[in-house]
Amino acid sequence: MPDNSGLIVLGFDPGISITGYGLIQVEDGVTRCLDYGAWKLPARAPLSERLRRLYDYIDTLIKATCERPMPESAIEVAIEDFYIGRVRAAVTIGQARAMALLAAAQAGLPVYMYKPLEVKQFVTTYGRGDKFQVQQMVKALLNLDEAPEPADASDALAVALCHCLRRDSAALLKEQRSQ
Repeated sequence: MPDNSGLIVLGFDPGISITGYGLIQVEDGVTRCLDYGAWKLPARAPLSERLRRLYDYIDTLIKATCERPMPESAIEVAIEDFYIGRVRAAVTIGQARAMALLAAAQAGLPVYMYKPLEVKQFVTTYGRGDKFQVQQMVKALLNLDEAPEPADASDALAVALCHCLRRDSAALLKEQRSQ
């Protein structure tokens, strides 16, 4: 069985109004939540100011995560990719996503992207699950007392969980092929 022990995953659900984040750790086969939340960006601020603030928030979180005393931990970043039919929405979400990509790249951390349907499939076993289902599964999978709020934070934790589950699946397949 694959072992993600020592893995720290920072998950992001990027948005230009609200960006959710979630930080999980896998240790001895147990996945636990270290932190989660969301940054609400001022709606009336110019886009350049919102992006600067978002970058600063993400950069600060990444630096704090990298400075934690976690021996032998690998830190990886998982970001929800997007698929939106509206071009303008896709562009602004892409700009928010770019802030997370830039901060992770500057810290030298590997980045993995996951489509919303893929995240929901791994976390709820149904690719079209709603936000409530995602929140409830995140609560259950991380053994939390309450469902994470806001939904953006729950989505970010779901992205981080998806990354861990995806790593396990890939390792299992590799293991089976080598036998």
